[in-house]
Amino acid sequence: MLFDTHTHLDQPEFDADRAAVIARARAAGVEAMLGVGIDAASSAAAVQLAAQETGVWAAVGIQPNSCAQARPGDWDRIVALAAHPRVAAIGETGLDRYWDHTPIAVQRDFFARHLALAAERSLPVVIHCRDAADDLMAMLRDAVGRGPLRGVMHSFSGDAALAAECVALGLFVSFSGAATYTNRKFAALREAAQSVPADRLLIETDSPYLVPQPLRGRERRNEPAWIVHTLACLAELRGVSPDELAAQTTANARRLFGA
Repeated sequence: MLFDTHTHLDQPEFDADRAAVIARARAAGVEAMLGVGIDAASSAAAVQLAAQETGVWAAVGIQPNSCAQARPGDWDRIVALAAHPRVAAIGETGLDRYWDHTPIAVQRDFFARHLALAAERSLPVVIHCRDAADDLMAMLRDAVGRGPLRGVMHSFSGDAALAAECVALGLFVSFSGAATYTNRKFAALREAAQSVPADRLLIETDSPYLVPQPLRGRERRNEPAWIVHTLACLAELRGVSPDELAAQTTANARRLFGA
């Protein structure tokens, strides 16, 4: 059985067939999914879906690229949503220098808010990092100085050294369909996927994004059922059976999210 630790089931790409997508995931052995918000509205939608669907949990937050569009009161909505019993994490949050949607100072402010809220509510934090590792890791080191850090570096895109520092700080490391890509650009990522300790490894789709390699170019939308392709790739990279890796990553996810 599998736990897709990061999916955006509330997104418009799933509006036409959301129920069928969830059914296909369950048929593929995905027993649990974390639906992740990117702003106040999508966080509320993620909570609503989690309240309706068995095995679906929610993470609530304002993604760094959405921070500039946050309206007065949106952060208060996130804080209120965090109290819902189906909320298993805070986020996604973090820093992103690849896109130029939100000034980095605003991103840092919102990231700090999410870290504080996660600590206050004793919930793990779901972290997004793109082309901003130096800034982000500095903030995480500061956070560890204030108390234990619980969370996951989602859709990890760094190398083995960065993964090791994430683990040392107390984080889990999650791999998405990007780990299945075989061109040289992703060689360091695949090496990182081999290096993460088994008890800190998670797996995700980040659907509807990052279609895994066997379907890349043929499908425009990723979905939770296709996590099996990432599972097969990671199992081969790590020299274990898919069943063993599924059991380990699902146990890890349940331990982190309490779900």
